[in-house]
Amino acid sequence: MRKRIFFLALLFVSFLACNNDDDNMSVVPSVETPLDPATAPRVSIDRFSMDAGTLMVRTASNGLPEANEPINFDMGEPFLTQGLAPNGNLVRYYNFDVQSTVSAPIYLFFDSEGNPVEGQINIIDVVPGDPGYNDFWQVNRVTVSDSYVANTITNEADLLASDFNIEMTSIIVNCPVVPEGSTATMRVNSEDDSLHMGWYKDQVVFYFSFFEKILDGGTSNMVPLSPIFVSFNVNPDPNNSESGPASGFLTEMGTSQTHNVIASVPQDDFYSPLWSVNVYDNADFENVGDLASAGMATILATGVATVNCPVVFME
Repeated sequence: MRKRIFFLALLFVSFLACNNDDDNMSVVPSVETPLDPATAPRVSIDRFSMDAGTLMVRTASNGLPEANEPINFDMGEPFLTQGLAPNGNLVRYYNFDVQSTVSAPIYLFFDSEGNPVEGQINIIDVVPGDPGYNDFWQVNRVTVSDSYVANTITNEADLLASDFNIEMTSIIVNCPVVPEGSTATMRVNSEDDSLHMGWYKDQVVFYFSFFEKILDGGTSNMVPLSPIFVSFNVNPDPNNSESGPASGFLTEMGTSQTHNVIASVPQDDFYSPLWSVNVYDNADFENVGDLASAGMATILATGVATVNCPVVFME
């Protein structure tokens, strides 16, 4: 099973690269005209609206990017955090805010021989702010006929109305949808850091991919979780709106080094970039330097959120 998941994931990676430049043989009606991703309308994307954001919602004072404004995730907080690995080594991870454990579908197109359909870009049906959106996508393999023309199908409704075979897999990929022109150049492995194009309701979307670990959703297609232990400048207080996340992560004086400790790294079997957040008392900050010491700190709350924070650097 693991080998099959890995093979399909490799197909997904090669398909993304191809897009940037099974036996059902039903034919899409010839009256359909392919769309050109280069000239098709772009989707309006806002990750920081009230509907899309949880920990990162734009206000008049916090300076978070406007809708469709490119996001530079390399600029540091709140988008890039420096924390600690289980053994105490330095790690960095991007912060893509709270995400659900319920994955959303993404559709990849293949011909009858199992090769990616050249030029066809993937299809999704939700973007940030839509109900059911998630950065984590369950891969669905679509097998098309030999007469299919790339980008004739550019939305989920038309795909589901076709007779093409759709195979749900247990592969879950981390591909945050962002405004065109956004950047996030850091990766643990030597993988592509460019933006990829996809279809959303006949419009083009852009998304990153993070493949530091192949995720297996199993039979439920739920995104796996891994724990993280964090502390804030002000301990969470339900009577203080400026406490907890609003106060920012506690850091070593004069630096951006937090003592946030992740419980796994990409080479671990149980690693996931979707972290279950546990908050420890900031009075224990100086005593926390690895996973063992984090476990000995006073835990104020467990499982308070699930955040998408792919590890992109390890010391």
